Amino acid sequence: MNPKHVTGRRLLAVAMALFAGTASAEPFKEKAPDHLKEFEEAIHLEPDIDHGRELYRNSCLTCHGPEGWGVAGSGYPQIAGQLRSVIIKQLADFRAGNRDNPIMRAFASRRALGGPQDIADVAAYVASLPMNPDNEKGFRLHLEEGRQIYEEHCAECHGDRGEGDEEKHIPRIAGQHYSYLMRQFNWIRNGRRRNADPKMVKQIRNFTPRQQTAVMSYVAHLRPDNLAPRGWRNPDFDFFDRSWRPADIR
Repeated sequence: MNPKHVTGRRLLAVAMALFAGTASAEPFKEKAPDHLKEFEEAIHLEPDIDHGRELYRNSCLTCHGPEGWGVAGSGYPQIAGQLRSVIIKQLADFRAGNRDNPIMRAFASRRALGGPQDIADVAAYVASLPMNPDNEKGFRLHLEEGRQIYEEHCAECHGDRGEGDEEKHIPRIAGQHYSYLMRQFNWIRNGRRRNADPKMVKQIRNFTPRQQTAVMSYVAHLRPDNLAPRGWRNPDFDFFDRSWRPADIR
């Protein structure tokens, strides 16, 4: 099929059909040893970014956009520029049922990403993309309070500037969309995100709504070092209709 004729709606339909077709054939949660083995293998493989670009077109483009910037105010995060090891881990976690999202489970399944090499390839392509210079930033009112909370509770793991940790697979959170940060914060605290670090769950358990808003706004305002210039468009996907938005994930 010519990619120029593939619309976002048709890709989303393929995703839902894929999920429906694999639900009975593939158990919801795979065995942990297989899951860990696949993750470790993908981490150490030499990625093929050209192949990763094709996998991105088939599996990620519709929801995360041609630039990998997601959709502000929705359940679709910015994934561009995320650390490669983090992307690999999250894909492996979706396959293992440690994260709860039917569409992502379909696109992370072995029918979409055949094995560790596919995971390594698409992760390398996503990591190579520059980040959105105009992400959703939340509120400026309590940024100083947010900074103090971040430095006390978050910087030890996520880094002074929210840059994450490649070796420990800790995600880059600087410059992420505010609404997505808020949603994941809530899901980590209430146990819906099952791959969360228990230390983080304990740290954030008693945050007030004001503290949560302040620190997530501060994180969203942090500027990564790999920002795209304003107006940048990914030349790999010039055919994509950028006026189309996927439905919000609730």
